Amino acid sequence: MLKKVLVVDDSEMIHKMYRLVLNRYNCEILDAMDGQQALDMLETHQGIQLILLDINMPVMNGVQFLEKAGALGYPQRIPVVIISTEGKEGDTIRGLQLGAKGYVKKPFNPTLLHELIEKLLLPSGGAAEFDQRRCANTL
Repeated sequence: MLKKVLVVDDSEMIHKMYRLVLNRYNCEILDAMDGQQALDMLETHQGIQLILLDINMPVMNGVQFLEKAGALGYPQRIPVVIISTEGKEGDTIRGLQLGAKGYVKKPFNPTLLHELIEKLLLPSGGAAEFDQRRCANTL
């Protein structure tokens, strides 16, 4: 199922947390500390199936990453989930407009993140029990 995930967040602690949360998928996790590193990884690593993206980061924030990645066609090919503490709804809405498939507010329940991941990556109908009101908004 899930083989490779790109985690984009400027917190090393958050990267460690994602390793624990994503452990059930036995997938490769690529770590980027900002949007520019994430863009570089998209160009050098094949087979990324999911991007978990923070909004508030140095160098290049999540919205800027989505703008640049969108120009290269990535959000259409790789699902992006915004996972952020940001209270700015405008940034989240802009991220969704730029191609993100959903968002989750930090801190989050790992079970709900798993449900969203499975909804996005399983063939249609594979996650019919997912209740998006409990977790995130998805397109």
